[in-house]
Parts: sequence; C-alpha cells; structure tokens
Amino acid sequence: MTFREDQTDVFERIYKEKQPFIRSFDGCFGVELLRCKTSSNVFFTYSLWKDEQCLERYRQSDLFKGTWALVKPLFEAKAEAWTVVEVG
Repeated sequence: MTFREDQTDVFERIYKEKQPFIRSFDGCFGVELLRCKTSSNVFFTYSLWKDEQCLERYRQSDLFKGTWALVKPLFEAKAEAWTVVEVG
C-alpha cells in the first residue's frame, strides 16, 4: 500500500489500533506490518489465515469494511493484494 507521505503516521496509528482485532479474528494466525526500506510511504501487511474461507469472512466483516474506510482515503496509489501459497 502506498500512502501519501503526510498520512503515514495516521495509517500506522490506525494499524496499531486495529491489529489486535484482526489478529483475533476467527481463522487468523497472525498479521504483521512491514515498511519498504527505500520508500517510507510504502507498507505491506502480511497475514496468515487458516484457509481461504476465513480470509473471505474477514474481507466481508464490519471490521475490515470499517478499517478500509479509514485507510482508503490515505492512499497515494491504488492498493494491491495477493494471496500466496508456500512453495517449499
């Protein structure tokens, strides 16, 4: 996620507030916030989910929708998301 430079502190505060709720969401095994070393306004969230259904329930939840409503206006560029699988 790429945020406007002047909004990164706002995003970090929102993340710190919401992270315990996301982490305790049914099926979530953890969620972490990462920042790009070369672009301080680029962040990644990395979360582990029991299965695709748990992730989809989270995406449809009031928690996700409310959090997204807070962070979306802070973006400088369209957010991207990937679902990945372990290779080895």
